Amino acid sequence: MSSIESAAYICQGCGIGDRIDTAQLEQVALGEGKIGLARQHEFLCSRAGVEMIQNDIEQQELDKVVIAACSPRSKTEAFRFDSVALSRVNLREGVIWSYSSDADNEDVQSSAEDYVRMGCAENRYMKKTSGNQSAGVNRRILVVGGGISGMTAALESYKAGYEVLLCEQSERLGGWSAALHRRVPTREPFSEPEDTGIVALISQIELAPGIEVMLNSVVARTSGSPGQFSVDIENGQGVRTENFGAVIQATGFKQYDATSLSELGYGISPDVMDQVQLEQLAVQADGNPIKRPSDGKPVQSVLFVQCAGQRSSRDGHLSYCSGHCCNTSIKQAMYFKNALPSVDVNILYDDLRTPGNGEDFYRSAQLKGITFTKADVLEVSKLNGSLNVKLFDKILNLETEVATDLIVLATGQVPNSGVDIEGVEEESDDTVKVAFDSVLNLQYRQGPDLPHLHDGFSDSHFICFPYETRRTGIYSCGPVRSPMDISQSIEDATGAAMKAIQAVENAVSGRAVHPRSGDLSFPTFRKEGCTQCKRCTVECPFGAIDEDEQRYPVFNESRCRRCGTCMGACPVRVISFENYSVDTVGQQIKAVEIPDEFEEKPRILILACENDAYPALDMAARNQIHHSPFVRIIPVRCLGSVNAIWVTDALNRGYDGVMLMGCPKGDDYQCHFVKGSELAHYRMSKIDDTLEQMDIETERVITHEVEITDVHRVAQLINSYAKSIEKIGLSPLKGF
Repeated sequence: MSSIESAAYICQGCGIGDRIDTAQLEQVALGEGKIGLARQHEFLCSRAGVEMIQNDIEQQELDKVVIAACSPRSKTEAFRFDSVALSRVNLREGVIWSYSSDADNEDVQSSAEDYVRMGCAENRYMKKTSGNQSAGVNRRILVVGGGISGMTAALESYKAGYEVLLCEQSERLGGWSAALHRRVPTREPFSEPEDTGIVALISQIELAPGIEVMLNSVVARTSGSPGQFSVDIENGQGVRTENFGAVIQATGFKQYDATSLSELGYGISPDVMDQVQLEQLAVQADGNPIKRPSDGKPVQSVLFVQCAGQRSSRDGHLSYCSGHCCNTSIKQAMYFKNALPSVDVNILYDDLRTPGNGEDFYRSAQLKGITFTKADVLEVSKLNGSLNVKLFDKILNLETEVATDLIVLATGQVPNSGVDIEGVEEESDDTVKVAFDSVLNLQYRQGPDLPHLHDGFSDSHFICFPYETRRTGIYSCGPVRSPMDISQSIEDATGAAMKAIQAVENAVSGRAVHPRSGDLSFPTFRKEGCTQCKRCTVECPFGAIDEDEQRYPVFNESRCRRCGTCMGACPVRVISFENYSVDTVGQQIKAVEIPDEFEEKPRILILACENDAYPALDMAARNQIHHSPFVRIIPVRCLGSVNAIWVTDALNRGYDGVMLMGCPKGDDYQCHFVKGSELAHYRMSKIDDTLEQMDIETERVITHEVEITDVHRVAQLINSYAKSIEKIGLSPLKGF
């Protein structure tokens, strides 16, 4: 039997066959689509439909398959055929559910035929993905930091069957948690502080045969990629080079420097302290009455001051809430009441936050006689052997004074995240000067540590992908990632361990990690066409592209997230993926039939991010929120992958407008690929000159930020834009 390279399958189910002439779609696929075999089926996702496709793949030795049915986000398991290059054509959500019942039948049919042409054109330029041939094979996990987060990540990885090396810079495990007298309760009735559990956790680590612990050790160098990291660990006796599949940074936090809080009395007396210092006194007292440092007398009154140097815009203060401090003050207040009920304990607060235990712990403190006062501290001074505090009571709306033996300041967490990428200095030979306090000493051109968010915490995608950083295969957890307490740190570390395991297994199989987990494609480029402009190297958000001695790009496939930002950056279009390229999208744009100027039917191209905008469009269709039938939507991996040539090609072909829809950018970005949306906005801001040279109105190209929850807004944006195009008029390039 002679083999057929490609086949198209058209579904009639879910109402598709009721509104669309599927027989005509079959002819379009065979004719203009240049498909070798086309079939229709009443329910393509049914067992019979899937078996029909699978049998054709085997018997006809198919290399390429086009499925015209529902959204590519639906029925992904049913339509999973790993042995072929697969294209999905969205007839259900993209056509019949997106257009109102009042839409002209001719427009609905025209749209469906265009999408079939587009799917066939895309498929013709796709290749079956082969996977990364230089994948690493190491499944061992490195955990940097031996506090509660690091120990949890190590233990959870070990329990899942993975070997772990736990690197801790101090002489013991436990971190801050090991210095606590008690911890905030974690179970009902949330009435009393409980044992920290650190001793038991350390014991589990020491008894685990698959966990190696290196104390007094630091990471001197980290290079490589998922499945093949090479790490130098220095421990005073020399340097060991070890190989790992993934890295978890759990380096915790440093205590905020309370010496900058002179307005709260810190420094005027040893009886003004932060929460860490009080914890040390509690450990020394071991359940007995706590004594004040100045004279060793038992404390008779204590004042806790919340948000000390936190949640403040003042220079040198922390702008954020550290999360644990309110519960910690309640816990420490109970140290005094449990040892000596007569002690006068007052907690001054602005807002009280007790995550994890509702208000039960707070109410338990009230029952013990602990007073909570909504007030601001105005001045602290020494008076007759005690501390005098002037404060403004916000409930009574008056100034007052209180005398106390001890003041405890609830200061915050400062992430121990290493060197800020902005502070890295490069030498002339492109090597990086690594600061002494670097944590990972990464051998990346982008800097020696993980990128930082604006408050200094290690970068991670809070909305979509917690734990995951811009350095593929390296994860952060615990207070280095976000302010958090012990319970949150344990949960966070467990999540990071799961992500590290996922990265290891994907890397060993040559697949991409998040967010395109399992993608076997990777970037390639035509060296003979490269102009060595460095745009791909600089714009890659993940440090996946280096340069060789001749300044040509060198792609590290294991670091690559498959976003295509490099492809969008390349001005000479020499970068591509096997299943996603300038041609797979460009040919879709060219496949659309453009009505002439006499038909007065515009064509608008929408390039929609597949992570936020495209799902929002799908959900809008499912909710019967309709948009103009004159748009043609192409999902792109990320707006960062959008090459300007697609926009100019579309306008040259007679499209009346081009709209880009991508994720919100900025400090609170939602872009799955971090910088893609921001880069696309920047590129499109430069296209006005090109449009003016083409004698095209700049209003014909527009970019919108769209969240996945913008179900109603996406249709409004499209319809509003369609009206704008109608007002501007059809493109003057039609017919050329």
